[in-house]
Amino acid sequence: MLDRLVAAARRRVAASREAWPQPALEKLASLVPPPADLVERLRAPGVQLIAEIKRRSPSRGDLRPDLDAGSQAVAYADGGAAALSVLTEPDYFGGSLADLEAARAALRRARHNLPILRKDFLVDPYQVVEARAHGAAAVLLIVAALTDGELSALYAEACRWGLSALVEAHDSADLARALGLRPAIVGINSRNLRDLSVDPASVERLRPLVPPGILVVAESGIGGPTDVHRLKDLGVQGMLVGEALVRAPCPAALARDLVEAGR
Repeated sequence: MLDRLVAAARRRVAASREAWPQPALEKLASLVPPPADLVERLRAPGVQLIAEIKRRSPSRGDLRPDLDAGSQAVAYADGGAAALSVLTEPDYFGGSLADLEAARAALRRARHNLPILRKDFLVDPYQVVEARAHGAAAVLLIVAALTDGELSALYAEACRWGLSALVEAHDSADLARALGLRPAIVGINSRNLRDLSVDPASVERLRPLVPPGILVVAESGIGGPTDVHRLKDLGVQGMLVGEALVRAPCPAALARDLVEAGR
């Protein structure tokens, strides 16, 4: 599955670069006001919620294909989320940069200033510029999807544009490579991107390997307060929650429950 996702991302980058050359994109990115700081938000006490906008997934199929990104973003903010994650991958997750733009615009209208993570399969520095041009505050870098050279180049590009990078690991080998960047934030994803299985014990195994001073975000398999209590005991600073919030009858209420459990 990961190989298919990466191949699709490379095709999209080639098409996007044809339609919107990088110099023009960089000019647009330079005009976008600086976003809120994800690192600063994650340094607040407790386990901070990064609430995700996600229409579908390869493992679960359609979650909420008719989801309104703007309304969902405001509901998350009203529920106390520290930050937003927006899936922009179109082929397998039904996302788009238009969802990111809609979420950002709705938050601005509602006077919420949440940093937004562009969650996608980044394989080219062009996508980092794209994220900045659309107002993202951070990008996801999936270690398993990248060579060491690609990972370093993408991390450097994020730093060049003033974006935070959530460097995502799935096992100890990924984590060792992630820590080689000396990143501000490491993500520990309990989902195996090759077979899509979820192993909640991943965070328990990998968290002790992260040196002090690096923020840790737990990803996948988080459904309610009981999960958050476990993460708090493990000493993580953030939780990225998508499916449970998207499926919830009242996303703001579940967000509040998760935030309260993380205090």
